[in-house]
Amino acid sequence: MEIRLMQPEDAAAIAHWMVELPLWQRYGVTEAGANDQFNAALRGNDLLLVADIETDPVPVGFAQCLRGGAFGRSDYLRLIGVRADYAGQGIGAALLTEVEARAQSRDLFLLTSDFNEGAQRFYRRMGYTQIGAIPGYVVPDVTELIFRKQLR
Repeated sequence: MEIRLMQPEDAAAIAHWMVELPLWQRYGVTEAGANDQFNAALRGNDLLLVADIETDPVPVGFAQCLRGGAFGRSDYLRLIGVRADYAGQGIGAALLTEVEARAQSRDLFLLTSDFNEGAQRFYRRMGYTQIGAIPGYVVPDVTELIFRKQLR
């Protein structure tokens, strides 16, 4: 597996498989919207990473980290995803570890859905602590759980 910076040509391929995942469907993510979001982030200062597997021509994972996106002071992991057919193979952990290594702040923050217990377990295994919750922040019927990890 190789973790590298996202390139413009990766955006459409990732957006295509991203919208097939139930999590993104619940949030109403569309292929066009995800593609536009990735392209806008590529023009900005966000850290965008992809995971490649030698035997697959399409990236199998991605992460987006907003520099200073948490309170204007700390980096914020906005999105992370792994293609369904590669779930459970350590790709998410490799992406998150690389985001942490490239973080420019002392802390890394993220939100995860209250219903996404697998993600909550994953973040706890990776050393994150839940520090709060925001009901109805992204969609009305979901509470977003705030997680933080002190990196340095």
